[in-house]
Amino acid sequence: MSPARTLQICLLFGSSSLLSFGGGNAVIPQIQLRAVHTYGWITAEQFSQAFAIAQAAPGPSTLLVSAIGYQAGGIPGALLATAAMILPAWVLVYFAARFWLGAKRSRWRIAIEEGLAPIAIGLILASAIVIARSTDHGPMQYVLTVIATLVFCAVKLNPLWVMGACGLTGWALAM
Repeated sequence: MSPARTLQICLLFGSSSLLSFGGGNAVIPQIQLRAVHTYGWITAEQFSQAFAIAQAAPGPSTLLVSAIGYQAGGIPGALLATAAMILPAWVLVYFAARFWLGAKRSRWRIAIEEGLAPIAIGLILASAIVIARSTDHGPMQYVLTVIATLVFCAVKLNPLWVMGACGLTGWALAM
């Protein structure tokens, strides 16, 4: 892996790590934009497939970065991307937690909590739109996406059931 590629992986996933308010899914648009369009490490279709595998697999959803890092630089790229995604956020959370515990009655704490919640929701919504645009190519896929979103919003149901139902529906419609 070239030094330039190493730097690109560190910068992309390290900066994404520090901006992942609301979880790793909040920075999906940033990662998709850079990995697919800026660096060309992976296609939009491969990105959406890697996202689906990372979501269905046990463990943290940020496993997506391992798959992208692998495409960018093989096993060293996967390890570097994973470390770059985890370590900066871990350090930030460590120091933020120390501040948080010391500022229980601070007005700043309340302001930060109230300010970050809508930001996290907006980032996650942007991620959903990016993934939908990468995977949905026809009216039936858009309809399935809308139905799945409504089910997720209305019912507490294991996502695997919804994913399975949508997969079977898509398979049946493709035959």
